Amino acid sequence: MRDDGMLPVGGEVLVGLVKGERTKVRYPAAVLSDDGTHVVVRAPWAGDGVRDFGFVRFEPGDVFTEHYWRDRWYAVKEVRSADGTVKGWYCDVTRPAAVGPDGIVVEDLDLDLWLSADGTTVLRLDEDEFAASGIERRDPDAAAEARRSLDQLEALARAGHFRTLDGDLPR
Repeated sequence: MRDDGMLPVGGEVLVGLVKGERTKVRYPAAVLSDDGTHVVVRAPWAGDGVRDFGFVRFEPGDVFTEHYWRDRWYAVKEVRSADGTVKGWYCDVTRPAAVGPDGIVVEDLDLDLWLSADGTTVLRLDEDEFAASGIERRDPDAAAEARRSLDQLEALARAGHFRTLDGDLPR
């Protein structure tokens, strides 16, 4: 980490996804950019084997270009197959990214969104898990922000903003 709190471009960082009190996954990624608010990293698929969601398969060889914000309640991940073909964009609703000496850590709030590569399929995911998590009772402000963020992600996806995501997204 640099003195200004930003990650050095070209360096490696550990990315951690936390759910509740436990780390769901932690993996190394290459830092592509960090402007102090928006961090972009690239990493190979960190899962074991193939994960078939029905609408997309994540598999060894896939490459994720991941966008994290220190001030937004989501992360956007462009997914490409090993041959470079875009599969689509997987978005996690999370608390804003914590970026520090231990890497990038985001808390998963259960809500997700998928946008297919051709832009025709936008799926809101895991709303049942979100409802069952109890967050609306435990932390109603965070729950409201999570729902707003999912709505915002859907609007951005439908407007085609993910297709050209090489910089920042509009608010």
